[in-house]
Amino acid sequence: MKKENISDAVIRRLPRYYRQLTDLCSRGVIRISSHSLGQEMNITASQIRQDFSCFGEFGQQGYGYNVEELRSEIGHILGVDNDHHLVMIGVGNLGHALLQGFLFSQTGFTVDAAFDVSPAVIGTTVNGVPIYSLNDLETYIQEHSVDVVVLTIPQSVAQDTANRLMNLGIKGFWNFTNVELSSSDPDVKFENIHFADSLLTLSYRIANR
Repeated sequence: MKKENISDAVIRRLPRYYRQLTDLCSRGVIRISSHSLGQEMNITASQIRQDFSCFGEFGQQGYGYNVEELRSEIGHILGVDNDHHLVMIGVGNLGHALLQGFLFSQTGFTVDAAFDVSPAVIGTTVNGVPIYSLNDLETYIQEHSVDVVVLTIPQSVAQDTANRLMNLGIKGFWNFTNVELSSSDPDVKFENIHFADSLLTLSYRIANR
């Protein structure tokens, strides 16, 4: 199957597989069958085999999957070993919390810098990440390789800031602004995060249990 035809649902299950396999490795599990992996994740064995078949042949009949090898293969598919370079724009409460607590390195990202408009944070560091003035953004991007920008800024400036970044050649956005960002360029990719969606999903499940 060509990668461009892989469904979004399959792609979104890949991080779950990677996370589960990482946990299995930490528990010392050497090999696992699709049936056992499915029980761990509440996914059918046939769904697992179907998902993996989108990317090639994994495992062998009668043996199952070597956990470490499968984790490595899925990590490679996800680009964990690509060492993506990332910067953040907006170091308010959410941005500060992400810089301080989120383990970017475990997902293959290096956080090189952050930008803000507040004199109170410009010139400081958070968890070793230097914070620059937003006025320095163009110069920084021209001089450094940046694969992804994290946006933790007000909704009112979200699209304009994204447009500014796209004009600088940025193609990847992890967007926490609660605005659905868009681009006419098909090579620009957005991952729009809406915390309320997750909470409302839980609300539905509680209301309809």
